[in-house]
Amino acid sequence: MTARLVLHPMRADEAERVVAGEPDSATRWAPGYPSEGDALAARRFLDACARTGDPGPFCNYEIRCREDGRTIGGLGFHSPPDESGDVTIGYGLVPSARGRGYASEALRALLEFARTHGVARVKGDAYLDNVASHRVMTAAGMRPAGQDEELRYFEITWTGPAADAGPRS
Repeated sequence: MTARLVLHPMRADEAERVVAGEPDSATRWAPGYPSEGDALAARRFLDACARTGDPGPFCNYEIRCREDGRTIGGLGFHSPPDESGDVTIGYGLVPSARGRGYASEALRALLEFARTHGVARVKGDAYLDNVASHRVMTAAGMRPAGQDEELRYFEITWTGPAADAGPRS
């Protein structure tokens, strides 16, 4: 959780509704949620659950506004940490929630969560022309780590015990 957001761990039944684009009666989705990227992440989550069981804390999270409980996007891990302690993340917000600092706020919280759970490195990427996403990752503490003809790559790496990690900005 953050000052303005709740990062709600997605359950399998919620992921199924995201894939179908059908909220239940208790769920409040902002217009534009789920996006194609949210549905893709939910499918990946369901595939992981089917293959290896619940991925635990290294799952997808719905980004909900504390103020009204409305889901405005998603973020999460593509999979649990690999043998090197690396994870890859993704995130997205509905258009009406962009430009308010929500993505950076949510990503900072996810990075801190990863750090305190022993992750050594978090990686992410964005299309070269997605300057807003580049700013989000940079604002959350990630640094450019290269690019190819399509994507710019970002990462943050930690060394030492997780307890040594202070707040990152």
